[in-house]
Amino acid sequence: MMGPVSRDSGGSILDGLYQQLLRRGIQYFLPSSHLELVGHAPESMPQIVFHETSEPGLHFECLGSRYALTNGRDFTDHEKRMVRSIGRFLSTRYELLFDTEAPAGNMPFFGGLTEDRYVSTFLDGRVFGDTRSATTFPDRVSEAIEVLRISALSSYEDKRISTGALLFGTLPDACHKLPSTPSDALRYSSELTAIRSFHRICDGLRTIALVDDRGAMVELVDVHEWARPFREFDIPVPTARRYRTHTQATLCGGHICLVLTPNGEIKIFGEGAQLFSFFDGRWHLTDAVTKYQLWETAIGPGDLAPRLFSAGLNLAEHRRGGMFVVLENPQYARQLVSGSDLLETDRKERAGAKNQLHYLLRSTRATELSPAVLESIAQIDGSVVLDRDSRLLAFGAILRHSAPVDENEEIGEGGRTAAAIGASQFGDVLMVSEGGQLSFYQKGHCVWTL
Repeated sequence: MMGPVSRDSGGSILDGLYQQLLRRGIQYFLPSSHLELVGHAPESMPQIVFHETSEPGLHFECLGSRYALTNGRDFTDHEKRMVRSIGRFLSTRYELLFDTEAPAGNMPFFGGLTEDRYVSTFLDGRVFGDTRSATTFPDRVSEAIEVLRISALSSYEDKRISTGALLFGTLPDACHKLPSTPSDALRYSSELTAIRSFHRICDGLRTIALVDDRGAMVELVDVHEWARPFREFDIPVPTARRYRTHTQATLCGGHICLVLTPNGEIKIFGEGAQLFSFFDGRWHLTDAVTKYQLWETAIGPGDLAPRLFSAGLNLAEHRRGGMFVVLENPQYARQLVSGSDLLETDRKERAGAKNQLHYLLRSTRATELSPAVLESIAQIDGSVVLDRDSRLLAFGAILRHSAPVDENEEIGEGGRTAAAIGASQFGDVLMVSEGGQLSFYQKGHCVWTL
C-alpha cells in the first residue's frame, strides 16, 4: 500500500470535490443517514479507515478528513460495507490522479456513472483495492451493468429484452471449472449489444453469459443446470420464484449474477441473495437478508414468515399489488374487517357474491395452501388477514383504517398504503405495490422497503 498522498497546489480544490463526491455517494445509497465532517485526520492516508467509538453511528477517516455518519439506528453489515466501498473507490481514484506511473489507458475509470463503480467495488473489492489493482484488473461489474442498461433501451418484436451474465468468482467452487478462453472471445462490454443475436441466445431467465476473470464472454450456460449442485442448499433469504436458481448459482465460488428482467429492472445476485436492484432510474442496496430477519423476528419461527415473504416477492415481480396482515391477536379481526368479509361468518349473513366462495378456504392455514393459491387470493382487491398461527381469517377484505398515526409518514399508492399503516396497529403488514416494491409496516410506520 502506498504511503501518504502528496498534493500539489490544486490539492485543496480536489479535497473539496472528493468530499462532495463522498457525501453524495453516501446520500445516494443511504438516503436516511446524515454525514458530518468532524475534523481533519493527522495525515491523508490513501484508504478509508474506520474507528471504533462509544458514540452511535460510524466514524471514519477518508482522504484527510474525519467523518461521523448517523442514521437513528444501527447500521447493517451491508450498509457499512457500502460506505467502505464508496470510500475505497474514491480514495483509489484520487490516488490515480497523483500516480505518475499509472497508464493513460485507465482513464475510463474516471468516466461512466460513479454509482456503478460504487456497486462494482461493493461486489468485487479487489478491483479498486489500490492503484495497482485498479490499473490491472478489468472492472467486469461496471461493464456488465453497461451492457444491461443499453439492452434495457432495446426491444425485440415489441417486447422488452431480458438478458444476463454470470461473472465467474475468485473463490473455490468444487462444482464448476472455468473453461479456457477462446482465442476469438469477445469482451462482455457494450459492443455486444450491437450484435442482433446476442439477446436471443442469452435471455437472462434461462440462459446467461459466463464471463471469465479477464472480462471475456467464454460460454453460454443454463442457469438452472449451473445451480443444480446447490438445489438442496438453504439460501440466506427467500427469493422470487423466477430468480431462485440465480441466487443459488452464487452460493459458492464468489460468482456474481446480473440480470435485466422483463420489467426493465436490473437485479444483481451474490452470496446466495439479491444484493442490488436498479429501477426508477437509481440503484437500491437491497439488504435483503437483514430485512427478512426483521420480518421473521416479527412473525416468529415456522413456515409462515418465509411463505408470505416469498409470495410478496412473486407478486412484486409480476407487478401485482397485494397485502398480508398478520394479527397479533385474532380477536382484532372484527375491529379491522367487516363481519361479512370474515371467513367464519355464516353464509346467510353474507351480502356480496365474492363472499359466497369463502367456504372454500374456511378453517384453512396459509402454510397449508400451495404458493399459487396463496398468491391468487392475495391479488383479489383487498387484503389477506391471518393470525400468527397462519389461520386464514379473511381474503379480499377491505380494511377499516383511520389517518396515519405518524404525521411524518409518507403516503405512496394512496389507499393501500394508508390501509397498511392503519392495519399495522393491529399486527405486522407486508404490502406489495404495483410498482414492484415490497414493504413491511409495523406500529404505524414503514420498517423497510425492498
